[in-house]
Amino acid sequence: MTAAGPTQDPVAAPAPAPGSAPASDGPLAARRLLYLTEEQTAAYVDEELALEAARAAFAATVDSEVFTSLAVHGSDPRNRFTLKPSASATHAGVKIGTYWPDNEEHGLPRHHSTLLLLDQTVGRIAAVLEVGTANAYRTAAADALAVDLLARADATTLAVFGTGHQAAYEVAAVSRVRAIGEVLVVGRTVERAERMAAALVAQGHNARAAGAEEACGRADVIVTATTARADTPPLFEAAWVRPGTHLSCMGADAPGKRELPPQLFDRARVFCDLPEQARRMGESQHAPDGTVLTPLGDVLTHRAAGRADADDITVFDSSGIGLQDLYLGLALLKKMDISL
Repeated sequence: MTAAGPTQDPVAAPAPAPGSAPASDGPLAARRLLYLTEEQTAAYVDEELALEAARAAFAATVDSEVFTSLAVHGSDPRNRFTLKPSASATHAGVKIGTYWPDNEEHGLPRHHSTLLLLDQTVGRIAAVLEVGTANAYRTAAADALAVDLLARADATTLAVFGTGHQAAYEVAAVSRVRAIGEVLVVGRTVERAERMAAALVAQGHNARAAGAEEACGRADVIVTATTARADTPPLFEAAWVRPGTHLSCMGADAPGKRELPPQLFDRARVFCDLPEQARRMGESQHAPDGTVLTPLGDVLTHRAAGRADADDITVFDSSGIGLQDLYLGLALLKKMDISL
């Protein structure tokens, strides 16, 4: 597959061939816009690429300025989107992540993402990457990185709360970094959990539906990937989580969202992608004052300790940062032999 093909649109000029940069007749001239479709980026992304991009992004957080995300809504307040800006020493851009709950009526996923990369010379958009599928890999890769750094090495049982599109990506990603032998699926209804478990079995996992209390009591790793909000009860009770468990909380990425019981913070060591953002829009917006939030990038680069004891309960509060999107987009362009 090559880069995005030519278009006759006078605004979106032909995309460059693989290996070339957007063309220009001069430093201030209108430059050609690279456009990559959802189908193109989905064809190139995989767990390995996403995990390596996540490692690079979180390593970069210790030396780069990390911008916080903005969560807003569309004309219909039920339709929500986030803006995740980022900049490295060489590139900058912003990801727009959308959640339109009625999209299933149109035969489309409820979640989608678009990455815009800026021309660093003139500040105009140099590339547009549709990255809906790639974003699912990206989110799961952050989870896998946290599990790799924080979960016990002998973790074999995974509990997943959530039966939406993200759950299967989380299971696949975590299974790359731990020898997962059993997956317990918890959903809002038994029917949804059983459907997700059947889909995971078809993908080669040993999975079954379970209740929340059983799943917490058996799990070495718990992943929450839901749209739960603070005006509904937490997904489970804090007392159900046993010592030594690692939890990756992937759903709370806007003010008012919540998956965990707040009492769990009293028993856990908490890690996150960006402390300032986690307190504003992550799971940690519900943590007690004084809760210590350790950046995952500091653990990755050995600036901070991760799990200190086999009985530690560790929590990764993932609200998502733009550097993850930037590094994933650049990894996709590299794999496609495209440079900006």
